[in-house]
Formats: sequence, C-alpha cells, structure tokens
Amino acid sequence: QVQLVESGGGLVQAGGSLRFSCAASRSFFVIRAMGWYRQTPGKQRELVATITRGGSTNYADSVKGRFTISRDNAKNTIYLQMNSLKPEDTAVYYCYARDSVSEEYWGQGTQVTVSS
Repeated sequence: QVQLVESGGGLVQAGGSLRFSCAASRSFFVIRAMGWYRQTPGKQRELVATITRGGSTNYADSVKGRFTISRDNAKNTIYLQMNSLKPEDTAVYYCYARDSVSEEYWGQGTQVTVSS
C-alpha cells in the first residue's frame, strides 16, 4: 500500500505560478513512477506529468515548457512547478503512483483555479 498526501494548489491569476507537492508513504525503491493527472467536469482524467524511478520525465503537450516535475528521494516527495498558468489549466489535480507490481494509487485531489 502507498498513501499519497498532496499539498499546494489554489487560486491564481493567468500568467501566475503554483507549486504542488506529493509525499508518498513508501520510498522510490518500491514506487516505479509518480506524477500528476488532472480532471475537469465531464472529461476523463488526463496525464499532466510523470517521473519514473530512473528519473525519466513525461509531460502532456499542453504543459510542456510551462510545468516541471521533480523529486526529492530523501523525502519520498515529488513536486510540480506550474508556471505561466492559463485558465484552461483549471482542474482538480491528482497525485498518482504506481508501485513495483503495477498497483496504482491516487491522492485526494486538489483544486487549481486560474482566473483570466
């Protein structure tokens, strides 16, 4: 089992920045990959960014160049720095983890609202 605790998010004006963190209850020795997905009403949850145990990153085209995912192995924590935010980034953001046996885990979700 992996528990995920998110922090960050909130309300920001377009062009502003926010930073998320997600702390896992297990180390990257157990977790194969972590990241964030987001969801808006009536739409499927979509990938935002992921980072693997080996440090490889993957981003949605819509956030490339604006969002940066990083990790602190000592704290079992990942971060998402979101810059140049747009109203279309408004969503509930969910932290995600996949462990070594491909079990998936989700955080509680955090609302991000970008006003124009």
